[in-house]
Amino acid sequence: MSELLTYLQNNEPQFRKARLGALYSDFRPQATLNPDGYSANISAWLSALSSALLAGAVPSSPNLLTLNINESLLQSLESKEWGRPLALGTVVREGVNRGVLVGVKEFESLEGMGRIKCMLGGVVVLPNVEAAAKEFVKRIEGKRSRTDRIYSKAAFSEEFGDVLGKEKDLSENDFEVFLRFLARDKGLVAWDGKTVKLKASGDKTVSGITAEDTSIASLKTLIKDLELQTTILSRRVDELGMTAKEAVARKNRVAALAALRSKKLAETTLTKRHATLGQLEEVFSKIEQAADQVELVNVMETSSRVLSGLNKEVGGVERVDDVVDQLRDQMSQVDEVGSVITEIGQGAGAVDETEVDDELEAMEREEREKREAKERAEREEKERLEAAETRRRLAALEEVEREAAKSKEEVSNKSEELITGQSVEDTVTQMQGMSLEPRRIAETN
Repeated sequence: MSELLTYLQNNEPQFRKARLGALYSDFRPQATLNPDGYSANISAWLSALSSALLAGAVPSSPNLLTLNINESLLQSLESKEWGRPLALGTVVREGVNRGVLVGVKEFESLEGMGRIKCMLGGVVVLPNVEAAAKEFVKRIEGKRSRTDRIYSKAAFSEEFGDVLGKEKDLSENDFEVFLRFLARDKGLVAWDGKTVKLKASGDKTVSGITAEDTSIASLKTLIKDLELQTTILSRRVDELGMTAKEAVARKNRVAALAALRSKKLAETTLTKRHATLGQLEEVFSKIEQAADQVELVNVMETSSRVLSGLNKEVGGVERVDDVVDQLRDQMSQVDEVGSVITEIGQGAGAVDETEVDDELEAMEREEREKREAKERAEREEKERLEAAETRRRLAALEEVEREAAKSKEEVSNKSEELITGQSVEDTVTQMQGMSLEPRRIAETN
């Protein structure tokens, strides 16, 4: 199985094994017999070809935006079981009719957009071009100054070559298509074949390439080249220094002298390159400053025209004074009319002040009675609560007194019992003593 077909089966759901037979067959009759199936097959092929091209999965094709319809493509799609796709030409023609594919020659011509003369040849895959343009718009959002928006074609290719991903850059053919699409169909850039100029933020259209733009692009390219040269020369000086040291270590005086001479020459060239680079950077800095000043002056000039137009609409100080005077007159008339209406109202609807006073007094009396009734009810409720609290406290006090009396009585009873018990014991003792004394006397006698 070919690499391209393997990619399609792994990444395109429509190209599962059960569908390959239908996709590789000559399904042209389905255009009338089964329009939905016919359309589904066309859509599956167009989506698959666009995806494979964008992923760099089309063999022998360095392009991401243009697809070559040729024998090589047919071979890369060949299957042992199903052979070659029999309706690929129909897919291409339907892609053109749907506006998905455009012949390269037709794309380059304003008059021929949307037509393709034959199946063989290159076609521009517009969904891929649209995807590249969308990413391009995101990347240029921060390009504000004029010098930032001007490129040589090589510099533009270097900066935006990976607009569709870091894995694979746009080919030279892709860039021709991409720039033409950005300039003609999107109006995002101006391009004269050598210099590219981005549209300024806020501008409706991009202005054409001027001699100043070409000079700025050339100067930027020259500065970048000098920076690369100085980097290479610096590395060369370091390498020659190491070579000289290694030659000295080997006691090879001739090689060491040769390396040092080459090092001195490289250092001299490097110094000159640095000097030239410094001068060019200073010039470029002045150009940037001047370009910013031009834009500032243009903005100020535009603002001046806007203010002038607005002032004309206002009509000058005299017109403003007239308007203010008229406004004051009209406001004065409104006040006068209001006064007249008020006087008329007062005369037509005279009010008996006595009746008003009586009604007010009745309302005040009613409000006073309500307030007094409310205060009386609150006072009675407060007294009731206080009486209840007093009764509760008295009851609690009586209970405490009863408990105290009961405790006192119990203590008194216990004391009497104790005292009574001791007295009886003493009496018994005395009686025993009294009964024993005579008996003892008698015995003695």
